[in-house]
Amino acid sequence: MGRPVSGEFAYRKVYRYLEALIDQASNGGSCRLPSLRTLSRQLRVSLATVQSAYSLLEEEGRVHCLPRSGYYVQCDGKGEVAPTARQVPLPVPPLLERALFTHERRLARQRVHSIAPWEEHGSTRLRQAVAERYTRSSSRYWCAEDVQLAPDVQSLLETVFAALALQGEVVLVHSPCCWQVLRALARAGMRVLEVPADTCGNPDLCALARLLASEPVCMLVMPSCLGMPHGRLVSPHYQQQLGRLLDHHAVWLLENDLDSEHCYTGPPNTRLRDWVDPRWLLVMGSFEAAVGAEAPYAYVLGHDDVLAEGFAERAFRLAPLRLQALAHMLGKGEVETQLERLRSDLQWRMQCLASALRLQFGNLVTLSVPQGGRVLWVRFRQALVWDAIAAAVAGSALHALPGVQFSLQGRYQQYLALAWVGGQPADLQQAVERLARALELRCGRPARISR
Repeated sequence: MGRPVSGEFAYRKVYRYLEALIDQASNGGSCRLPSLRTLSRQLRVSLATVQSAYSLLEEEGRVHCLPRSGYYVQCDGKGEVAPTARQVPLPVPPLLERALFTHERRLARQRVHSIAPWEEHGSTRLRQAVAERYTRSSSRYWCAEDVQLAPDVQSLLETVFAALALQGEVVLVHSPCCWQVLRALARAGMRVLEVPADTCGNPDLCALARLLASEPVCMLVMPSCLGMPHGRLVSPHYQQQLGRLLDHHAVWLLENDLDSEHCYTGPPNTRLRDWVDPRWLLVMGSFEAAVGAEAPYAYVLGHDDVLAEGFAERAFRLAPLRLQALAHMLGKGEVETQLERLRSDLQWRMQCLASALRLQFGNLVTLSVPQGGRVLWVRFRQALVWDAIAAAVAGSALHALPGVQFSLQGRYQQYLALAWVGGQPADLQQAVERLARALELRCGRPARISR
């Protein structure tokens, strides 16, 4: 698997191993890659770890998955890889991943002496833990039966759309929108209508009302409390107004709760789900935002029996020990404790990144420090050439996603979603200077970063 890196996540080691296989395939080797179970046994890692590595390569456009066949190298006519930007990683290895492995090893020792069906037990415990975490009152509560699990966000959304027979229908999303959601909507053949933002950064209610009245909309996908990638909190007043509007339309609301854990002051007391009819409500979340890439599992909460039937038919096979370990961490409050540290670190990083960009570019960029999230949404005054930007930040402390990735209608060509993922302030400054050279923009003097 190549030379190991100190402190490197297991999925990154699998990723590098697969990179070597892809390089061999590009030189004329086989284009089919090993299955999840084969790699899991060969490399002695969990199925979830292998899935994380494959998901990352798939996001980069380097592999593609064929149902009931496996993963294959994604090549163009010349046999070259056509990479795309991938998801922004967490800036530091979260302590929760180490806690997850500790609990998993303990459960593995207990499993030797148990005759209970661990697969079902792990799923039930985690679903119950998620239901308890989302229950707010005697009138706003969830049961384990209302929670459905999937290996990742992509699989979860595909199953939701299939279960509710929504493929090819019309869906409304806020713009800019989470790229994971857009990708799943495109794959399902949905007709996506993007609702522009108002002056406060919220989806424009007037535009939304016009589209609901004039289009056969079947679903809305809206942020729970934190709009991404701009990182702005949604006000309770706006949530209430949107809830009142939806009272007049029988459409599904898919509340995007993927990023709520990264609100810097902690998730607010009110969410969009508090103002809507629960019969039409679906809440989507993921453990990756809190625990890290070793827990890519996604979940959806909904009261409709058809949804439960759809997931039962899909019959996802998830690692039972990891599910139980996650349930234990949620029940004991370990996730909440570590999230406070992560939020503080993310907020500091965004402030440092904003300062470095302002000093480097001056008024050539427009940005504001976000209220949550892992990225800084930056608008440049010039058109951006993504290939040059990707080459400039490759291997640096700066991670970039092109703005067009957050729209299916070609918007945000002058935007970048940037994150500082390295460890040292000096690395950040060097990365920003590399970006400036690639854009041929320079203004001001180097930023001083301290903590």
